[in-house]
Amino acid sequence: MSRIGRKSIIIAKGVEVTVSGCDVFVKGPKGILSLQVKEGVEVTVDEDTVVVSLASKYEHMKNFHGLYRALISNMVVGVSEGFKKDLEMIGVGYRAAVKGEGLDLQIGCSHPTVLEIPTGISVTVEKNVKITVSGSDKQAVGQFAATIRSKRPPEPYKGKGIKYVGEYIRRKAGKSGKS
Repeated sequence: MSRIGRKSIIIAKGVEVTVSGCDVFVKGPKGILSLQVKEGVEVTVDEDTVVVSLASKYEHMKNFHGLYRALISNMVVGVSEGFKKDLEMIGVGYRAAVKGEGLDLQIGCSHPTVLEIPTGISVTVEKNVKITVSGSDKQAVGQFAATIRSKRPPEPYKGKGIKYVGEYIRRKAGKSGKS
């Protein structure tokens, strides 16, 4: 049995969890999320807890036990508190702006890079260089933040690029001249 899967999930106030067949729906102040669980994974909802367990004849699927418990726990946290990723841009002339339904990045290319903001995600830009991606779906927030970072990852010599706040960039020494 999974150590993570054995823990019960405490439902926050204002959050409603419903199970119908193989679908789990979590509704809260930040939105509604749904998840389809595999056959053999049983989700039961008590008054203020959710318990994820395996059916007796599906013991070979124990690797999904902790996975689905973690996914449902992230859904409960997402609709009650939400998730957030902070990025910062380092480089001369690097800036970002939210224009309509897209994020406009000026990152040293000859053309502007415009990324379409997915539904359910909000993006804010502070001082033209700090980007905050937030939303209720942890996977979608992390994926969009990784997409933004992949457009200009930080380079190891001067550290220019887009990086997560608090991320450590390992620096290299540049070329040394002839002596």
